[in-house]
Amino acid sequence: MNGFDPDRVAVAQANNFMAGRRLGGEGAGLDVLRPSDGRAYGKLDSASAAQVDAVVTDAYQAYRKSGWAATDPRGRMTVMRRWADLIDADAARLAPLEAVGSTRTIGEILAWDLSYTAETIRFFAEFADKAGGEVIATTPDKLGFTITEPYGVIAAIAPWNLPLVMAAWKIAPAIASGNSVVLKPSEMTPFSIVRVAELAIEAGLPRGVFNVVQGDGRSVGDPLCRHPLVSKVSFTGSTRTGIAIMNACAETGPKPVTLELGGKSPQIVFADAKDMGQAAAIVAKAITLNSGQVCVAGSRLLVQESVADEVVGRILAAFEAHRIGPTWGGDTTMGPIISEKQLGDIDAMVARAVVAGGEAVTGGRRAPSPQEGSYYLPTLLTGLPQDAEAVQGEIFGPVLTVQTFGDEEEAYALANDSRYGLAAGVHTGDLNRALRATRALEAGTVWVNRYGRSNDFMLPTGGFKQSGIGKDLGREAYMATMKSKAALIQL
Repeated sequence: MNGFDPDRVAVAQANNFMAGRRLGGEGAGLDVLRPSDGRAYGKLDSASAAQVDAVVTDAYQAYRKSGWAATDPRGRMTVMRRWADLIDADAARLAPLEAVGSTRTIGEILAWDLSYTAETIRFFAEFADKAGGEVIATTPDKLGFTITEPYGVIAAIAPWNLPLVMAAWKIAPAIASGNSVVLKPSEMTPFSIVRVAELAIEAGLPRGVFNVVQGDGRSVGDPLCRHPLVSKVSFTGSTRTGIAIMNACAETGPKPVTLELGGKSPQIVFADAKDMGQAAAIVAKAITLNSGQVCVAGSRLLVQESVADEVVGRILAAFEAHRIGPTWGGDTTMGPIISEKQLGDIDAMVARAVVAGGEAVTGGRRAPSPQEGSYYLPTLLTGLPQDAEAVQGEIFGPVLTVQTFGDEEEAYALANDSRYGLAAGVHTGDLNRALRATRALEAGTVWVNRYGRSNDFMLPTGGFKQSGIGKDLGREAYMATMKSKAALIQL
């Protein structure tokens, strides 16, 4: 599929998914816009407070009575594998539905997003019979052991930037371990996950185990987090919203949370990098992927003084090579900003940086486009001090700040001088330096001579400091969907 006609993408009217079927919402109606051209392409009826209560109650009953949590673990695995296969087989329908209203291009979705979503489900399905409790060393006249049990109902709140991928990170481990899930997707990208929920029922998942409620954070997200039958919350999004969710869970629980929040991730290029062209290409891609709308976007370039001019020159060339356009364009390499509001926020921060003495070497403005959408040019900012707003604050757009350093210690000091700690990248040809960097950098993930995740699902992801708490992916994410019970038997 090289491209598609956005006007031929059909959106169903009922987009809440409760007890195994689509339902209309009883709350406020919302127009859902295509960021590629600003046109409304669907109407979303939010769930009412009563519906939020009903779906959580039903999910709890499904956890207690459907038999899913008590199913033979390999039986759960079989259903989830079938679910993943159905997602792969439905690509022709799912890909345009995901692309039309998001910032992900049709090429990216077909090449990565859909297969990654399906493989995430398969990966966590494999954990169903491979993780559990353990026998504890104690005296010969006693038997001590731990038992793992599902929490019950887990609420998941997914972001708009990679709608299906981020949803899969949350729902797959929770369902594999026997929980029921109530998912709230972003109101800006609400439709594709409902189709995935339908496929789950077709695969054999009991009704009520996976549910979708639609709406904004205030009317749906907050009451979902506060519901007394919700035992855990998993969220990906801004630090501000993460703090609000943590407060809500403390006030109504306390209940545990997994939070992947904001980032201002550094990319460090040392003069001894083996291939400077490759390093520059990686740096450029790390800030233009999804138009910079990625939590782990490498938004701070820290480059050693002796190679700064070369690296910056190569990055500029990579920026200029992008073909900016709608997500349904077959040759688009960089899509839109999710909304006019977000574009305005990006542009305002760049404008303030220039007023404060910085220079937009390239970009720094809305991208010209035949579509009436929200596009922003890849932007490179220089001349800013370490305490500048654009250096310290998350912009969440294709904006890269540039700073130089003299030696290794200065590089790490600049990198760690941030309230965030989500990810970091290092480019060096010195293995010893690479190992030192992985210890010195205050980030939940450190990439060396690359930037970005692979299909190594065993590697967990999550941040330090204001970038969050807990992990997605890996064994840690699976174990975090269960509670542990200790048992001690006197023999």
